[in-house]
Amino acid sequence: MTSLLKLHRLKLTALFLAANAGLLLHLAVGDLKAASEWVWLDILGEGGSALLALVWIGLVLKSRPAGRVTNLLVLGLAGVFFSWWIDSLDEFIRIPDTVHWDHWLESVPMPIGLVLLTLGIYHWHREQLAISAQMEKRERLFREHRQFDTLTPLGDADYLRRQLELGLGEATANGQPLSLVILDIDDFSQVNDRFGHAEGDHLLLALTQLLLLNLRRQDLLCRLAGDRFVVLLPNTGERQAHQLATELGEAVAHFAHRTRQHGERLQLHASTAVAMALDESPEALLQRLNLALAKARSPRLAHSA
Repeated sequence: MTSLLKLHRLKLTALFLAANAGLLLHLAVGDLKAASEWVWLDILGEGGSALLALVWIGLVLKSRPAGRVTNLLVLGLAGVFFSWWIDSLDEFIRIPDTVHWDHWLESVPMPIGLVLLTLGIYHWHREQLAISAQMEKRERLFREHRQFDTLTPLGDADYLRRQLELGLGEATANGQPLSLVILDIDDFSQVNDRFGHAEGDHLLLALTQLLLLNLRRQDLLCRLAGDRFVVLLPNTGERQAHQLATELGEAVAHFAHRTRQHGERLQLHASTAVAMALDESPEALLQRLNLALAKARSPRLAHSA
């Protein structure tokens, strides 16, 4: 957060100076009201609105890098904040009737701020469309950041279950098949033991990119747990799902991943399994998928032994 605040320090400084300038102007021409004259409902309404606008500005600056969209959003919110701030000062400072500029300070920044805010939201909308295009195969139908894995980043097991609920309903309504592919990296723990967890995390991130490159646009990749991934395949029968599972396994086997420290190539293998949805719950489907994976892993484990 500190680095982002440094990045936006000019915006924060300008807002601070403008707010203080408005306060000093009111103090220069007006008189402080007695506490008995304060109208608490107006103070809470106008002051609370100004405080919320300030919080919105802080959230925007904290969560976004500098750029046109950020500038428009902040300038728009700054206009809204300044208008509410000046309006709230009237509750504490009595301005003479001969002074009229205070009404301009209250009224003019608000529409200007709303216009700038609208422009910012429009360009933010365009920005979100571009981001959504980049999130293809990572999300489908809905977005929930709390259910995204921070490392890969892919949807986690809870996200997959919610997607399955929607996908099963959609498949039933449209009379289309839906299949799942599960992929588990064999002996992945040896990578962590030999090269450390940082290298293991780097490998998982690289594998995520590899798997995404080998999926169709409508497919959804989730990280079920550890080194285990699940692909949701809409409108896909079992035969086509098996073909895709084979291709994913071959992609992993031919993946020339090298460690960052020594450049040593890691020879990877993956076990895969497929399950086509029947008339069942998401939990039952996932359980059947895991059982299929256990069967697929048994011959490989026996061969390794």
